Amino acid sequence: MKEKDLGKDNINKLLISFAIPCIISMLINSIYNIVDQIFIGQGVGYLGNAATNVIFPIVIICTGLAGLIGNGLAANLSLRLGENNKEEAKRSIGAGVILLIIISLLVCLLGEIFLPSLIQFFGCTESVYDYAMSYGRIILIGAPFMIIYSGLASFIRADGSPKYSMFCLLSGAIINIILDPIFIFGFDMGVVGGAIATIIGQIVSCIIAFIYLLKIKSVKMERKDYRLNNSLKRTLSYGMASFIIQMTVLALFIVMNNVMTKYGATTKFGSDIPLSVYGVISKLINVYVSVILGLACGAQPIIGFNYGAGNIKRVKETINKVLKVGLIIGIIFNIGFVFFPKTLVSLFGSSDNALYMEFAVDCCRIFLLVSALNFLEMCSSIIIQSLGNAKKSTAVSFIRQIILFIPLCLILVQFSGLYGALYAAPIADTITFIIVIFILRTEYNKLSQKKVFVDEKEEVVVANTKLKNKIIITINREYGSGGRYIGQLLGKELGLPCYDKNLIDLVAKDSSLSVDYITEHEQTKKNYNGLSNSYNLDDELFISEKKVIEDLAKKDSCIIIGRCADYILKEKSNILKVFIYANEESKVNRAVKYYGLKKKEAKKEIEKINKDRKKHYKYYTDQDWNDLGNYDVCLNSAMGIENCVAALKELIKNKDNC
Repeated sequence: MKEKDLGKDNINKLLISFAIPCIISMLINSIYNIVDQIFIGQGVGYLGNAATNVIFPIVIICTGLAGLIGNGLAANLSLRLGENNKEEAKRSIGAGVILLIIISLLVCLLGEIFLPSLIQFFGCTESVYDYAMSYGRIILIGAPFMIIYSGLASFIRADGSPKYSMFCLLSGAIINIILDPIFIFGFDMGVVGGAIATIIGQIVSCIIAFIYLLKIKSVKMERKDYRLNNSLKRTLSYGMASFIIQMTVLALFIVMNNVMTKYGATTKFGSDIPLSVYGVISKLINVYVSVILGLACGAQPIIGFNYGAGNIKRVKETINKVLKVGLIIGIIFNIGFVFFPKTLVSLFGSSDNALYMEFAVDCCRIFLLVSALNFLEMCSSIIIQSLGNAKKSTAVSFIRQIILFIPLCLILVQFSGLYGALYAAPIADTITFIIVIFILRTEYNKLSQKKVFVDEKEEVVVANTKLKNKIIITINREYGSGGRYIGQLLGKELGLPCYDKNLIDLVAKDSSLSVDYITEHEQTKKNYNGLSNSYNLDDELFISEKKVIEDLAKKDSCIIIGRCADYILKEKSNILKVFIYANEESKVNRAVKYYGLKKKEAKKEIEKINKDRKKHYKYYTDQDWNDLGNYDVCLNSAMGIENCVAALKELIKNKDNC
């Protein structure tokens, strides 16, 4: 699919072409655990299922670490390739691969040492202990392979080989499906057989992923590139959001496992049945979540592209279609959970155990009573991220699990025992649905009235250059310091073009992004630590600005305001890096006079915008924006705008005559 098609082709066709591969990929990630649980449940019974449930937090930890490094590496690679910085891309790949190996081996080693304590913490009971230890020991042997292939799969997608990435995941899953019944039933190995089948599939996926390292598309790797280096700092920062989300899932799982065992012990079901049933229910939920998130992630590039291009009509059309399809999918799954619980639960075995089936049916019907409503939370999180607000997106994903469900669960069990934990889910789902409606409606209404931020009001006409030698002057400035005006006056004095707002039009012509989007999003990293595993529209904006700035610097002398130009052009010998700052009183007075703000508003606006500039600069340069040591000249504009201009003019003329 060509990028330009995103702005023109039929939305339905685009959604199908993007969403189906996403759904398949996400379902593949669920297959390993679901298949194991189905065959182990059929072959061993509910105690075997309880064992896999106790070990599942280890799988979540492995997935989180793989996402931390793999998604971070994918984002870092995409950004470096967008900058055409292949050397840094190689360093990122090499360091990421080595860190994956080191972390995976540490997880294996520490997991084997502390497994008895871990499974107790994860809610293991005495009856399940031996099963969990047998299953867990083998799963931990395969943990390095799981972490490595999962992490590399994200990198492979970012390298432009999504089909190979899917093949890598699918191959292991198919082998696991084939071997599970052979080891569990044919060799009568029970949970041990299920674990062995799982790690064999993981080993195959890992080998296929490693083979790809020999034929990476984007760069040619050498042995010396595979070493730890400081590129990991960026990689880990880019992948942190996905890791945090996995840790919230881990927290939820641990709380529920312990609630099931503790409060189940006071009922006729005992501790083991609720523990096992919750594991089964969580796998059913996982299938539903995979389909909804696959749909939303498939829509993400369509929404993001058209939002960046200013095509709000197509953005709204895509959002509407995603929400409609998501609702239909949610209703279908909800009907299955509530009206056919016996059929679904029986897939995982123990259908002849009356107590088990009684609680399983109750759990399915109560816990998933209004699960159809969950579609809105999951879709909204991805949609809001696509609109450039990763922080709000992450907050939406936390509302149900952390803010509502866990507290409700811990409160209700005090009054209603075991069933209180089940009723916590539909209550949390309903409240979350109402909250997210308001959040999404607010974002939806903003689409037609996007704010265009105006930094300063002064305009200066440019004359012809008066310098003998070529020079590039970059000016970073605190908001309210008058740095932009200083740049424009200096340009007039020296006859140099000064690029600030006029650079926005150049970037818009060079990219698919609209002027409004660029104006609103440049020099502020709104998608910091976003959830996606590749660079987003903010990164595309930075890359486009970088290209325009480099082209301007090649042509002639000029002044460039902000936009990390000092860092982008750092290798040039004819650059003068300037930083303009001022004391708070001076900045506030200027904001009141020129920007029409009240004094209190001015203080807040100065703090907010300078914080945004600092974060944006740190994200793309890994340096501190207000570290005066990064600049050649630092001036306090409180000494007077004209005096600053005169000082810079004198310095540049002296340098020009040398």
